[in-house]
Amino acid sequence: MTKPRPYTHQELSLIWNKAVIVPGVNPTIRRKDICGAWIDWTAYGNRQSSVGWEVDHAIAIANGGAHHINNVRPLQWQNNCKKSDGSLVCAITAWR
Repeated sequence: MTKPRPYTHQELSLIWNKAVIVPGVNPTIRRKDICGAWIDWTAYGNRQSSVGWEVDHAIAIANGGAHHINNVRPLQWQNNCKKSDGSLVCAITAWR
C-alpha cells in the first residue's frame, strides 16, 4: 500500500471546503461528505473516529487521476475504504 501524500494546512482547508455545509451546524467544525456521512475538521486522518475523514481522489491515481485540487474531496474514512475499482460506495451515511 502506498503511503498517503502529505497535505499542507492550506490544501486541507481547500479540500474541507468541498464538504457539504449543514444549516445550523458550525461549518468550521463539522460537515458532511458527498455520501452524507458526518466528518469533523479535527478528525482528519483519524480512523478511530466515526467522523474521521481522508482525502479521496475522485479519479484514482492508478487510473490516471492527479493530486490536483479538482480531483480530490473529503470523504469519511470508511467510505474511502469501501471504494472499489475507483467507484464510490457510500457505506456510511447520516440520518440527520
